[in-house]
Parts: sequence; C-alpha cells; structure tokens
Amino acid sequence: MPTPEADPERHHHHRGRTTRPPAAVVRPARPSLRQLFRVASVACGIQFGWALQLSLLTPYVQELGIPHAWASVIWLCGPLSGLIVQPMVGHMSDRSTSRFGRRRPFIVAGAACIAVSVLIIGYSADIGWLLGDRGGVRPRAIGVFVFGFWILDVANNVTQGPCRALLADLTGKDHRRTRVANAYFSLFMAVGNILGYATGAFSYWYKVFPFTLTSACDVNCANLKSAFIIDIAFIALTTYLSTSAAQELPLGSSDRNTPFADEEPGHSSQAEEAFLWELFGTFRYFSASIWLILLVTGLNWIGWFPFLLFDTDWMGREIYGGEPNEGRNYSDGVRMGAFGLMLNSIMLGATSLLMERLCRKWGSGFVWGISNFIMALSFLAMLVITFVNKSIGHDSPPLGIVIASLVVFTILGIPLAITYSVPYALISSRIESLGLGQGLSMGVLNLAIVVPQVLVSLGSGPWDQLFGGGNSPAFAVAAVAALASGLVAILAIPRSIPQKPRSFT
Repeated sequence: MPTPEADPERHHHHRGRTTRPPAAVVRPARPSLRQLFRVASVACGIQFGWALQLSLLTPYVQELGIPHAWASVIWLCGPLSGLIVQPMVGHMSDRSTSRFGRRRPFIVAGAACIAVSVLIIGYSADIGWLLGDRGGVRPRAIGVFVFGFWILDVANNVTQGPCRALLADLTGKDHRRTRVANAYFSLFMAVGNILGYATGAFSYWYKVFPFTLTSACDVNCANLKSAFIIDIAFIALTTYLSTSAAQELPLGSSDRNTPFADEEPGHSSQAEEAFLWELFGTFRYFSASIWLILLVTGLNWIGWFPFLLFDTDWMGREIYGGEPNEGRNYSDGVRMGAFGLMLNSIMLGATSLLMERLCRKWGSGFVWGISNFIMALSFLAMLVITFVNKSIGHDSPPLGIVIASLVVFTILGIPLAITYSVPYALISSRIESLGLGQGLSMGVLNLAIVVPQVLVSLGSGPWDQLFGGGNSPAFAVAAVAALASGLVAILAIPRSIPQKPRSFT
C-alpha cells in the first residue's frame, strides 16, 4: 500500500482538494528524561479520577436504581465521545496557533472540565433530592449523574489525546525514547491508579469531610463525594507540573532554540476540510503493520473493557454474594475490589519500569502478545473462581476465594501496563513518516479502542441477562478476545522497528 512521503512539501488529496500536512517541527535538542518525566505526570492526575470512576461508579449507579443489565449503557458515552472528540481534539491541537502552545490549552481545558464533572457526579444525589427524589429509585439523581458522567468522559477524551501527542512531539523519531516516554506515562497511570483505588477502598472519608454526609447522601455516597473532592486537588497539581515542564511555542514561531518551534507558518487549508473526511481519509495511507496494530488494539480492548466495567461489581456480586442496597455484602465486596485494583496498579507500575528493557530484548509484538495470553488466562481464572465460590454456597466468601480473586487482579496489572504503553509507542513510530500530526495519529489509534467499547457497552448487559445475569458471560467473551489478540500480535507484528542506531542517555 503506498504511503505519502515524509517530506512536508508533499501534497495530499482529499475530495479533489490539494492539502498539505502540518508544518514540520524543529527539535534542535532532545528533551531530558527529567522533562519527559514531568510532562508525563499529568497521567497521574487523570488516572486518579479514572480509578475512582472505574471502581465506584458502576456500583453507585446501581444504588441510584439503574438495573445491572443497563449499567453498561451508562458507559456508552466514553467510547462515543472518544470516537469523535479525541480525534477531533488531536486534529485541532496539531494546528493550534494559541500563544500558549498546541497541546497545553487542551490539556488545561480538559482538566478543568473534569473538575466540574466530578462535582456534578458527587452531588448528583443531593441535587436529585432538591428536585424531589425520594425512595429507592431516584430518577432525577440518575439524570444529573448521567449528565455529569458524560461530561467527565468527554473531558477525559479532550485531555488524553493531547497528553500523548505532547510526549510524541518531544521524542520525535527517536523510537527508543518514545518507548521510554510512554513507559513514564504508563508508570504515572499506575501511580494514579494506586492512589485512586486506595482512596476508593477507604470507607471513612465521610469522617474526614463530614459535610458530605447529608439526608440524600448516605455513607457510600459521601465517601464517593469526598474522593472526588480529593481528585480535583490532585488533577490541578499534576496538570500544573506537566504543562509547566513543556514550553511550547505556537505555530510559526521564529524561535529556533525551543522544541515545538515550526519550520514555517501553519497551514489552514487542511483545517478547512470536513474533519471526519480527513480522519477517515488517512486510512488509505496506512501500511499493513499499522492495520495490524489497530486490529490487535481492538481485540485487546474487547478483552479489557468488561473487566474495567465490572471488576468491583464482580467482587460484590459473584464473590461476596451481595446486591446493591441490600445489606453490607455488596459494598464490602466493592471496597475489596478497589483494594484488588490498587494491587493491580502496583504491579502495573513495576511492569512499566521494565517496559523499555523488555521490548528491546524480546520485541514489542512478542511482549504485547504474551501479555494478552496472560489476560486470557486471568479471565478464565475469574470464571473458575466464580464457579467454585457458588458451589461452596457460604454467606460470606472463604478467605481462599478472596485471596485468589486478589491474586488475579494483581496479575492483570502486567498486561495492563503493556496495553497502556506499547500500542501508543508502536503507532507513534510508524505514523511519524506520514506527516499527519501526532495528535491525529493518537486519535486514529483511539478509534480502535472506542469501537470495541461501544460493542461491549451495548452488548454486555443483554448478553449477561441471556445467560442468567451476572458478569461471567462478559468475562468469557473477554478471554476469547484476549487470546485472539495475543496470537495476532505474536505472529504478525515484527519484533522491532527498523531505525538508525542512536545514543540514549
């Protein structure tokens, strides 16, 4: 399949128009590892909120009155907004002429929207109470929650693409340093996860923030509200650390001594085209290796999304045998699930420290494939644990069952670290020569993530109900998808990327 030249003077054709890729970026000096480390730190704040979202919001929305079969539909906004918002934001940031730089305005704006959205979610029960909610099912609180939740997902997508693109801008064609930068990003995601899941597992935040406990907001709700207040402070800190470390210049700047200074003024002709046409028009230039990366990523996320969606719910239902708003078993299971996710994140962080060495020794495709096999075995183990626990039939789970569940959660941190790092490094290095802009390239990869999430969000609830309820059917599909993605990664993705030897310090 032909690809456009790396030469920025080459013209691309879309719908009969002649356009040019974004202006080339001059990088006279490589950024230090310390600078990359600080830039990647924003992932910690973003992932802190994601950890709270992933561990607590599926149980919480069921406590508001939404049935389990429909809980996954609430998450549909994430992939839908990612399908449009993240590629569009990447496209816009590639061409931004803001005096504050190309990526940083989007990162700051997204972080501010995250802060507003978590306040709406945290106070949804109180707002619903003021609007007239009483009793078990609280439709007004659900409406407020869904509104805030959708803003949160849009804000997350606004922030994440420019964060990844900023690292890609800094590292350029140095593929080894690109892997290091993405490993830093994965490490900070692990740290954010650890802090977020630890916050979600702590059950006495309402005593630290007593004003969160109200007539409409019980202890579980107050703990959620308190956790989101902490999240706001944390994301503000990490956003400042990250954006202050990368001194971007707007397109067309004449400063040649700072990264991100452009060789020539930016062009507006491409921005004038219909965005979606340009996004999908880039597909014609993709090589077979890029399509393989997108395929493995899609299968990978069919495996991951059921786990990320229902992990703590699985612990509350299948392991502790509880139901939302019925006794303490379910909430105890959710907190234990959050603790398991904290252990998962510790393993994620440890794996991130070894990422560059593993990929250099065995090849990115092989490492990615083995990690997907670990995923498949872990999901299979969850199905076995569920079956054994049901056959025992105790009111509370035996200690061995709880320990086995926590071990599986911990082991899954290994493939999760690779999922958070390797695909982004692979796609960034292979799409650099197309001259399409790193923001748009991150958006293209995101398409391979959000489409599987849409399928899982729409299908997991009805699929689970078809087989008697619970989360096991979704995990069975996840195991099959993970196995398939591992096979494709090992058999089809080359061990390394051809490149000239470069020094690395």
